[in-house]
Amino acid sequence: MSSLVCHIGIGSNLGDALQNCKDAIESISRLSSVELIQPSSFYKTEPVGDIKQEYFINAVVEIKTELPARELLKTLQKIEKKMGRERSIKGGPRIIDLDIIFYSQEIIREKGLTVPHPEMHKRRFVLEPLNEIASYFIHPVFGVSVRGLKDRLDDTKSVEKIGLEIA
Repeated sequence: MSSLVCHIGIGSNLGDALQNCKDAIESISRLSSVELIQPSSFYKTEPVGDIKQEYFINAVVEIKTELPARELLKTLQKIEKKMGRERSIKGGPRIIDLDIIFYSQEIIREKGLTVPHPEMHKRRFVLEPLNEIASYFIHPVFGVSVRGLKDRLDDTKSVEKIGLEIA
């Protein structure tokens, strides 16, 4: 299998959220099965949903990998677990969240794995950083670029760029 370009969403709102995101990117970049192509800037973002919680720090990374999608998901979940992620409240606060946004142009609908991410086109906190590094990328279900999805967005939640530095 040849390498596929994939996009991973990263978010945190517990502890030092910015450092958590940086640590997650570092962990992803150290994987032998992954080549980190490009990270987005970091963004301070208003939470989505009805749960009262702190603002998030979000980013997106573009990677190349030969891992099948299910293996990539398992690998990302291992990083989450190692960083202390506990899955208690759906949509609640989290130390780290790693989501497969796009797995190349593949459309995957399996138990526990849906790609493209089923909510990404509705969320400014995903589309702003994704547009920064992959505005040209075409959503395989909608046939619309990331920039086009962002331009059509109804989400009015606050998303503020806070910086580019990873180290």
